[in-house]
Amino acid sequence: MWKVIIADDEKLICKLVQTLVDWNSLGMEIVGTAENGLEALALIEEKSPNILITDIRMPGCNGLELIKQAREIQPDIEIVIISGYAHFEYAQTAIAYGVGNYILKPIKQAELTETLQKIVKRLEVSYKNNLSGSLPNVQNDLKKLRENLLKDILNGKTGFTADRMEKDYYFKLQEGVLQPFLFKIDFDVEKTGEAAFSIISQKAEELFTVTMPGVCKECLFAFQDFTGYGILNYGPENKDEVRKRLREFLKQMEANKNLFGDVEFSLALGRGVTDINVLPDAMEETKQIIAERLIEGCGRMLEGAPIRSGMRKQQLLEKYSKGIEHAIEMMEEKEAREAGDSLKEAVMRVPHITGREILEMVLDAGKLFVLRAGTENTEKIQREFVFRCGHCSRREQLFAELNKLQAEMIAEIKDKREKEATRPIRVAKQYILENYQKNITLEEVCEMVGFSSAYFSVMFKKETGEGFAKYVTRVRIDKAKELLRETNMPVSEVCEKVGYNDRKHFTHTFHKMTGVNPAEFRRLYG
Repeated sequence: MWKVIIADDEKLICKLVQTLVDWNSLGMEIVGTAENGLEALALIEEKSPNILITDIRMPGCNGLELIKQAREIQPDIEIVIISGYAHFEYAQTAIAYGVGNYILKPIKQAELTETLQKIVKRLEVSYKNNLSGSLPNVQNDLKKLRENLLKDILNGKTGFTADRMEKDYYFKLQEGVLQPFLFKIDFDVEKTGEAAFSIISQKAEELFTVTMPGVCKECLFAFQDFTGYGILNYGPENKDEVRKRLREFLKQMEANKNLFGDVEFSLALGRGVTDINVLPDAMEETKQIIAERLIEGCGRMLEGAPIRSGMRKQQLLEKYSKGIEHAIEMMEEKEAREAGDSLKEAVMRVPHITGREILEMVLDAGKLFVLRAGTENTEKIQREFVFRCGHCSRREQLFAELNKLQAEMIAEIKDKREKEATRPIRVAKQYILENYQKNITLEEVCEMVGFSSAYFSVMFKKETGEGFAKYVTRVRIDKAKELLRETNMPVSEVCEKVGYNDRKHFTHTFHKMTGVNPAEFRRLYG
């Protein structure tokens, strides 16, 4: 029997789900119900269920957080989300967590039963595959071999032969045309997680498998680094039909776009070749073609890389460099943004500029800014910037990413400099706390932190809100109040303990800061 857990903070909903379905006929049993996410997690760890049915919102740990943690406990668990929120964004959030089963309240018996029947079929296939073992393993091995061909082509490897293609990659090379293509998915990297991308890429592979058979002698399509790469091997007579099928594939992906959230699809078709060893160059050209979506727009099939405009790239970068130099030095985010906007305007004025030139310019500008800023982890920052730019579908988004990089790095520089500037003040404050019983002088502390008296006094007041002498006095009086409250120590001894040699002066200072003399303070608060 397949084990099921139901989680919903409404007892009536839990009861309804239990009564709506003939669980025995589906080969299922309910092994537990939970009224909040924490209870559900405990049940998952205890019962190891095959299926989790949960609401979006619950106390303690909401449904979406529950799904995330349930996946960590049991990666292959099937999940059904039931929610009363009939909006795409909830379906999109579910997809982001790798969930494809989404049912809206009020729950319909037929819809719930149909969903569970589909899940049973998937569970049965998975179970049989695990029992047989060999067939799925062989299929996975063959898939990996074929994907290795894409990796080697992307890495520029040559020396291929028909025999090696079949032996090393299980790709039966046929006489005719070899043509690369690239399927690009652009998305907000901060909103779309790997689980969501996995569902999108899986859908793309399924549609490709359905669309292309019969027109190609051999074809290959797989995702590498969030981008779909493909190779088509067909007879010259099928050239037009291949293009037609690829357009149909893109059209079907576009039709499902809203469900996936804020994503854009584009397809680039490279030049056809007859020599497999020319394919790496053709694939590299295809990667350049896909950049033209920045100019032409998404949702279309792009062919042929336009000739470069001859843009004077170095001159524009030098002007940008001068603009950001002062901005970085003065930590002015607005000034850096103006430099980025000026670069954008200059680039957009270039006649016949290509998408790849815009992308290259923004990437070079970002690299230049990172190097000029001179912060830590420059390589990591550059990698993340390149990754984000790689998923921009419009040129405006590219320059927005440049402005975002500038703002983040200037904020980091500012924070670092502020910490460096305030560190001596923190050291001075700690020194005062440890030596308030002694006769501490401003000159003594300045010498210790390495600042002049004038500069230190300004910085100290800016950081603490009060002058050096007043701060020392407050520390001493605060300590005196503590001793008066918590000990029976004579006032004269308290006076000495907090750094005063003159009891009269101590009493006067204490009264000025608290409104009462030390003896009265002890009677009131001791």
